[in-house]
Amino acid sequence: MTMRLSKIVMCLCLAAFCFLVAFGNITDYGSNYAFVQHVLSMDTTFPGNALMYRAITNPALWTAGYWLIIAGEAITCILFLVAAWRLWGARSGTAAQFNGAKGGVALAATMGFLVWFLGFMVIGGEWFAMWQSSTWNGQDAAFKFYITILAVLIYVNQPDGELA
Repeated sequence: MTMRLSKIVMCLCLAAFCFLVAFGNITDYGSNYAFVQHVLSMDTTFPGNALMYRAITNPALWTAGYWLIIAGEAITCILFLVAAWRLWGARSGTAAQFNGAKGGVALAATMGFLVWFLGFMVIGGEWFAMWQSSTWNGQDAAFKFYITILAVLIYVNQPDGELA
């Protein structure tokens, strides 16, 4: 039972993390909006870089991109909550029941991976050359987030046996 409860708690911790990230982006909207604005406009990348044709300078698109990020974070939170709830409901069941309840964790982790790997590493980091900015570079933080999510996914998906 300890391993099962551990897996549930880790999912709840990821849900709490995603909630706080989304909540922070909403309640400190201006600071985090500035981050999106600078990354998308590429105004702090290397001067004269050949990738500037990718820059987005339309404030409406900055806002849409920012709300897409917030929505992804919030959806990830909800998916981890649902996954934890499903695991909780199966915690006393057979190994097959508990192992079968893990699908929601994979869905939640995939959503989180889309936000922090695809969104921040691929799109922000590479397409918008965020790596070139010493001021507006969220790649290190994003790396910590998606690696933690992947580690929990790997742990949760280790097969659980029958309860003693």
